[in-house]
Amino acid sequence: MIPGSIHTVDYHTGGEPFRIVTDVPDIAGDTVAEKRINAPIDPVIDGTRRLLCSEPRGHADMYGGFITPPDDEGAHFGVLFWHKDGFSTACGHGTIALGAWAIHTGRVSEDPSGTTDIIIDVPSGRVTAKVHSRNRRISSIDFVNVPSYVLHDRVEVDTTAGKLDVAISFGGAIYAQVATSQTGIQITGADLTRLIGLARGIKAQLTGTKYSEHPSDSRLDGIYGVIFFTDDGPDEHGNVQQTNVTVFADGEVDRSPCGSGTCARVATLAATGALNSEQMLIHRSIVDSVFTARIAGLTTSEGHAAVLPVVTGTAHKTGEHHFTVDPDDTLTPGFVLR
Repeated sequence: MIPGSIHTVDYHTGGEPFRIVTDVPDIAGDTVAEKRINAPIDPVIDGTRRLLCSEPRGHADMYGGFITPPDDEGAHFGVLFWHKDGFSTACGHGTIALGAWAIHTGRVSEDPSGTTDIIIDVPSGRVTAKVHSRNRRISSIDFVNVPSYVLHDRVEVDTTAGKLDVAISFGGAIYAQVATSQTGIQITGADLTRLIGLARGIKAQLTGTKYSEHPSDSRLDGIYGVIFFTDDGPDEHGNVQQTNVTVFADGEVDRSPCGSGTCARVATLAATGALNSEQMLIHRSIVDSVFTARIAGLTTSEGHAAVLPVVTGTAHKTGEHHFTVDPDDTLTPGFVLR
């Protein structure tokens, strides 16, 4: 049964919403990764997700997370990320928002040095939000992700825009990446419907193939998002500049430059020699918000050469909600129109 009263704290990171729920019933599983598998079959947990994502309380592009216990004492807390279609394996913009929330609420004490490491367990592993702040006023937040790497450097996909070369990389979730120069479609609001349709087609072709498989953990299988990007040339310091829009889950559009997607782009650019440890990736979104990203180190993961990516942005609180459910409301848990 869906709770009759739910309190949320809402943030946005680069324009992308993140709705935080702390009063969460127990979810079966000893780790966040296990909880993600069990959450969709828990009628209370999944019903609450649907309620908060669906109209009239949410919308088709709503995003959020349930705060959970950490996997062990090495982390401050865990989080189960969700959207209108289910529960995701990773979320960079959400991690950045959680860093801000943890400092603002005092859940994690602000370090006197001005940089506070907030350790969070997510389904894809353990990540860190490094919050740069003074007196709880935040200047920036670094999202330190799991190792990220290229799975397939060139995959040909038949689409309504013709044959496209797609790179596939892991950045906590698996992303297909397409240069818009192949498609003739611009990264604008006017072309968004076409981009959503194209992304759905790409995902449909790759789903169930070897290109959508994680090397060792089937719980991380699946093309989570399709990233359309433009190459905007270097800035005056030689940094790489790109604009992107990420279409994730079933046609949802990330307003931010996409945190875990940016990590996938860093992995791809590093593998092709387009980005090195002395450069930054300046990553712009469809609403012109910006993340910067860099390579903090090199490693190997799952037999692949990998990078340790750090994505920098910030998040801002937009409000708090006390949602209620009328037992006579026949539209509970709600609806989406896309």
